[in-house]
Parts: sequence; C-alpha cells; structure tokens
Amino acid sequence: MRPVVVWIHGGALIMGNKNGVPKNLLDLCRDEGYVLVSIDYRLAPEVKLQGIINDVQDAIAWLRKDGPKLLSINPQRMVIAGGSAGGYLTLSMGMWLKEKPKALVAYWGYGDVDGDWYTKPSEHYRKTVPLIDKDDAYKAINTKTVMTGSEPDFDGKARGKLYHYFRQNGLWTKEVTGFDPATETMWIDRYCPVRNVKKDYPPTLLVHGTEDTDVPYELSANMAKEFAKHKVPHVFVTVKGAGHGLSGGDKKLVAEAHEKALDFIRKHLK
Repeated sequence: MRPVVVWIHGGALIMGNKNGVPKNLLDLCRDEGYVLVSIDYRLAPEVKLQGIINDVQDAIAWLRKDGPKLLSINPQRMVIAGGSAGGYLTLSMGMWLKEKPKALVAYWGYGDVDGDWYTKPSEHYRKTVPLIDKDDAYKAINTKTVMTGSEPDFDGKARGKLYHYFRQNGLWTKEVTGFDPATETMWIDRYCPVRNVKKDYPPTLLVHGTEDTDVPYELSANMAKEFAKHKVPHVFVTVKGAGHGLSGGDKKLVAEAHEKALDFIRKHLK
C-alpha cells in the first residue's frame, strides 16, 4: 500500500478543474512512489460553499473506503494539498474531516471568506480589468446543469469574467456562500478555518508571496498566528516580492519555497 497525495485545484471556487496539477507535485509523486489523486468539485455560484465542501469530504471518504482496493493506497498516509481556493479547501479539511490526514499544504490559500478583501470592491481588479457589465458577467452561470470545470464545453473565459465581476463589486462572498456577510456573519464563521483551529488540526505548511494582489499575504499570516496560538505544528514559507502563485518572485526564492513544501510532504509520508 502506497502513500497518497490529494490535490485540490484553485479557481476561486468558480473556475478550474482537476487537470491543473503542478508539475513539481507530479514529479514528486512519480519519484517517491506516491499515488496522486486530483479531485473535481461542483462549482459556485450554481452550488454554494457547503455543497463544495461536501464534495471534497465525499472524495476523501471514498478514498479511505475504496482507495486501498482500487488504488493500492494506504489512507492512513495521506497529505492534502491545494492552491488558492484549493488552498482554502485544504485548510477547511483540517477542521471538517473527523479523521485527519497526516498533513496539509496550502499554497497561497486563505482562512476566511468574509474579509474586506472579498466583501468589498477590489481596487486591484477595478484598476487592472475593464469594468464588467452585470448582464454580461451572469451569462456564464449555467441554469441547466451544475459544472465541475472538466466538461468539454466549459467556458473558462466567461467564468473568469464572472469572477472579476464579483471581485469588482464585492459580491464573491454572498454569491459563493449564499450568505450576506453584512448580516449573517454567524453562519459564515463555520466556513472560516482561521476561526476554527483546534489543537487536533493537522501539521500544516503555508506558502505565500508578500505582494499577492489576489489573495492577500495576511490571510496565510493570520493562519500561522492561529496555529502558533493553538500549538499546531506548522511551517510558514514567505516569498518576498512574489505575487499570486509566486508570480514575479525571485526564481531562487520561489524554487526554495517549492522544495520546502515537497520536503514537508516527504517528511509526513515517511
């Protein structure tokens, strides 16, 4: 039975699919003999956040139940990793899963879904992306079927436009969670890992660039503070000058950050 690495893709919970696995993670699994499982989940806003979390939980439950027979995996030796929104879902599994994985790796993820960065109009996206008309943006919403992003006719460009519209107008939280962040904070709290860290949270590695204009660096910094407060083993890898996905960062620093993440996975899958 082999160890397993589960990858959760990003895309603001609105876009993306299971095919977007980082090459260095693929290489790691090939070289070390790990089984890599990349999962899809239903996308927002057609499906709200609770449904998306349920999809990820169901995927992990399936791996634990049927993985040993079908994939020859040892579910007791599991690391979950993800980037951006996938990093958020990864962090969420630390609080939603009763049977914890060996470790979590969150690349430029986030621990809350109702901070100003998501609930107020994004100055970055209002300046760098032409303002999008509401009717044009909402054409991307599918009223007939629920999408995962892997469908042959999936329109990633249209979904990206929808995301930018949400960010330009501070609507992401309401559209994705189904709750109004101004009046229903108590319902949103349960979807924020940063407010739900306990001492049984899995060891976690966080990677984030200091100049991230999509997911602010402070989101990972806040998670690290909570881990320290609750004495949860963790590593916080900061890449100075790097943007979202570590774009624009010094190549040496970016390479070192990725290697630290891979070493963390190796350590917890020994």
